[in-house]
Order: sequence, then C-alpha cells, then structure tokens
Amino acid sequence: MSFWVRPTTADIGIRAFGRNQNDLLKEMTNGMQSIVLAPGQDLNSIPRKVARWEVSHEGNTDILVVKWLDEVVYRNEVHDEFLIDCQPMIKDGIIEAQVSFVPKDSVNLELEIKAVTTHEFQFREVSSGETISSEWPEIPSFDGPGWYGDVVFDI
Repeated sequence: MSFWVRPTTADIGIRAFGRNQNDLLKEMTNGMQSIVLAPGQDLNSIPRKVARWEVSHEGNTDILVVKWLDEVVYRNEVHDEFLIDCQPMIKDGIIEAQVSFVPKDSVNLELEIKAVTTHEFQFREVSSGETISSEWPEIPSFDGPGWYGDVVFDI
C-alpha cells in the first residue's frame, strides 16, 4: 500500500506515493476506491470484467488527474462499474487505463464520494534528496526521488 487516508475538516482525503506519475495515479485511484468500501470484503471472489477507460485534457496535468478520478466516480454512479484495479498511462494530455471492475451491486459501500475536489490537491514529482514531510502522525514522510499526491473528496 502506498496510500493513506488523511484527515480533513469535513471531507475525506488521501496522500499517496509512487515511483513515477503512472504509479502515483494508480495508488490515488486504488486509495479512492478503498475508502468507499465497507471493511472485510473479499473482492477476489467476485468475477471481474476488463475494459479500457480514457480521459483527456490539454494543458494542466492536475486537471487531467482530477478528470480521471471523476471518471471513476462517474462510472460507479452512472454505469454501476466499481473499479477494482487499473494500469494507467499518462501521455500527451490523455490518461488511458486498462481497468478491471465489478458490478457496483456486488460490493458493499460504506461511503459515497460526491465529488473530487481541487482543494489542497497535489500531484507532483519529488526530486532526489527532497523530503515531503507529513503533518499527520499516521502518514509517513516521503524521500525522493518519486512522486506524491494529495486529494480531498467531497462525501
């Protein structure tokens, strides 16, 4: 696990770490999905479907990442597709991901994410020798090189 639930005043957030931007996006996505699940579920016993999901946005990578996370929420709410795992690739203003998902009614959800926010959002590279400290005792600091991200969800 390379993500941790982080405290916020009214909503819920995560901090994630990755070796590269694709790895970080995977950790942020898996972290988001894990916080909505009721505890104690065996997801490995549910038959999965696979697909390719894509979002695009020219310019700011932060907005592209938010659009991706919004797409995962949208697919869950509108198409009843609960993402279990993904292999995302960020390139040229596009996120393409090979995903595995299950029907939403086959999982027990504890929370509902209403929106992905840009409040306190981070998605950035950490240089060699740079340390990202944590103000929260339950979340470790992170020493570069690598990538780190913070995202807050409206629940």
